[in-house]
Amino acid sequence: MVDTFNSSTLLHSQSPDADITRVRPWGTVTVLEEGRHYRINRIELSPGQHISTQMHYHRSEHWVVVSGTARVVCDGKETILLQKQSTYVPMGTPHRVENPGVIPLVMIEVQNGEYLGEDDIIRFEDAPSE
Repeated sequence: MVDTFNSSTLLHSQSPDADITRVRPWGTVTVLEEGRHYRINRIELSPGQHISTQMHYHRSEHWVVVSGTARVVCDGKETILLQKQSTYVPMGTPHRVENPGVIPLVMIEVQNGEYLGEDDIIRFEDAPSE
């Protein structure tokens, strides 16, 4: 079954307990678990893709690389993360993740905060690639 939600595609099975996957232009986000003040996502970025530079006022994020290579820009500082490595993104910090590799980047994201709604995503316009 495929539904449309805010210009993203949701994929889910008939089971009410099934994970929900949102298809984005750069890859997918699958909600693995969600509670009152946390959400755990599986994020997959296709090779050469990136999320927009963004920040959140009400949540922090912790990213763990499961496979592939991540180029993380957090508060202007660039870091390369490999499998089994992680990083922390504090609330109110501009951040972005890119997949500079040739295989999909798979990460587990743990969001923590008082509010986890999509309207807490502040997106910045990214500079064009050179």
